[in-house]
Amino acid sequence: MCVHQDVTGNAKKIALALAKGLGSTRAGVFETTFDNETKTDLFGEQAVLCGGLTAMIKAGFDTLVDAGYPPEMAYFEVLHETKLIVDLINMGGFEHMWYVVSNTAEYGGLTRRDRVITEESKKGMKSILDDIESGKFKDEWRAEWKAGLKNLKKMEKDESDLQLEVVGRDIRKLFERKKKA
Repeated sequence: MCVHQDVTGNAKKIALALAKGLGSTRAGVFETTFDNETKTDLFGEQAVLCGGLTAMIKAGFDTLVDAGYPPEMAYFEVLHETKLIVDLINMGGFEHMWYVVSNTAEYGGLTRRDRVITEESKKGMKSILDDIESGKFKDEWRAEWKAGLKNLKKMEKDESDLQLEVVGRDIRKLFERKKKA
């Protein structure tokens, strides 16, 4: 919940009432500032949730396929099973996820994850945060919007043509419910 300016002295009370009316308080309400919310949201999306995760999935897929493994197997191992792990973490944190997965997965994950997310990776994350905090990302995004999103549209097209996406579309069709005739 963010209140930018509280002219009446009732803004927090009103915001909480609106959150409750919308059902948002069932999940939890955090008091924050608009600045903190927007900057952490942008960072989370760019560095971890949308940017970082998709880059890791793509790199994992490419690594397996380049080593000769079937694309369908690579897809399942690095993308399809992501939901299971994220759901476990969401249910009870890393501790719960480590408890549920096999000891082999736990040991391998704990002893090898620092090869993937390195000090260089962390510097990249810091650079993303710097771009957000300095306004550089905002300026870049405004320019992209003014240019008609041409770079974004090209990136979307390039992404949809990835082997990972082509294989994924075929695999997801296998899970679609068949309509009764």
